[in-house]
Amino acid sequence: MKKLTKTLYIQVLFAITAGVVFGMIAPETAVQMKLLGDAFIKLIKMVIGPIVFCTIVSGIAGMQDMKRVGRVGGKALLYFECISTLALLIGLAAVHLLKPGAGLQVNPATLNSSGVASFAARAQHQNIAEFLLHIIPDTLVSAFTSGDMLQIVLVAILFGSGLAMLGVRARPVLAFIENASQVFFGIVRIIAKITPIGAFGAMAFAIGQYGIASLLPMIKLVGTFYLTAFLFVTLVLGAIARAAGFSIFRFLAYIKEELLIVWGTSSSEAALPQLIEKMEKLGCSRAVVGLVVPAGYSFNLDGTNIYMTMAVLFIAQATNIDLTLTQQLTLLAVAMLTSKGASGVAGAGFVTLAATLAVVPTVPLSGMVLILGIDRFMSDCRALTNIIGNGVAAIVISAWENALDRDRMKQVMAAHHAPVELEFERN
Repeated sequence: MKKLTKTLYIQVLFAITAGVVFGMIAPETAVQMKLLGDAFIKLIKMVIGPIVFCTIVSGIAGMQDMKRVGRVGGKALLYFECISTLALLIGLAAVHLLKPGAGLQVNPATLNSSGVASFAARAQHQNIAEFLLHIIPDTLVSAFTSGDMLQIVLVAILFGSGLAMLGVRARPVLAFIENASQVFFGIVRIIAKITPIGAFGAMAFAIGQYGIASLLPMIKLVGTFYLTAFLFVTLVLGAIARAAGFSIFRFLAYIKEELLIVWGTSSSEAALPQLIEKMEKLGCSRAVVGLVVPAGYSFNLDGTNIYMTMAVLFIAQATNIDLTLTQQLTLLAVAMLTSKGASGVAGAGFVTLAATLAVVPTVPLSGMVLILGIDRFMSDCRALTNIIGNGVAAIVISAWENALDRDRMKQVMAAHHAPVELEFERN
């Protein structure tokens, strides 16, 4: 029992439970606990950039094969777009089948849109041209100071490619980056020790600020979203996992600590460094993991895609607006783009929703008020689905590249926990 309580995921689970209870019995004080959750997420984000940079650079420079880098990137983007499209379609089908907004009879004229004005304002800046230009940082350093994932990935790919071209002369620099990577992962392990505190603060704030009672009016939408996400993970990602030679349930057991961190903080980025390390320990190629996982945080947002189509159609149903097939297909195309455009933006789920509604003007933007109070609880599910999808993508792309140690994967997954004690060699 004593050994069990020392396990991180048990500590995080206890902290989340304590946060829920504290938020219910002392909501005003619990709201002030937001500081703890925000501090933990900032600590993690502090090292995300260097970890992603070091992982990608050492992977690309180690391969010394730019054709392979392009091949991996191409396969990853193809996979991302196929799965993202499927997620959008599943969200669309779920709303049509379960109709969570039917019967609410909301008059759009009675809705006060002031609560979502800030999200709408940020959404106006999300377009394809600005998104593509935004990928290029003003300077090499600004990519890290801004913390923008795609900018860091671009700088890392260029730096790694430059090292690969130097050949033998690049070995001292590559060795330094390898050692720096170990240091940064060591920092993450130190920060991980306070994960329960961060999870407690974030959950206490959520319950104290919004209250579980806020879920009741929209319980059908929340239930529909969680059910759809669950079916997507178990059936769609489960089928992909089976085809790739592993069980989705064993994979979920393997990353249970990361899932609890994401659930407690409502941020998939809070577990990004740990996910990268665990995918490598699982037997995935370091080069593949370094490219696929960071890029997936912008291009493979399965949970966000499900959420957007469901949210738009929910608002349409609640306000008695019938969307034509053309409008729904336009919605899918727009959502595919806006989900990428809001990468790295605070409140990204709501920003992408606002940007999508702006292109489908038949559905009132003020309708976002209907889900504003429950978005924090739906955000948990979005983040969980996103991180699971990116983990599966890393394994699948590694398998496609014949860069997956299947024996190691079976050994690690069979253990049902992170192989902290196992020695491993980075690919």
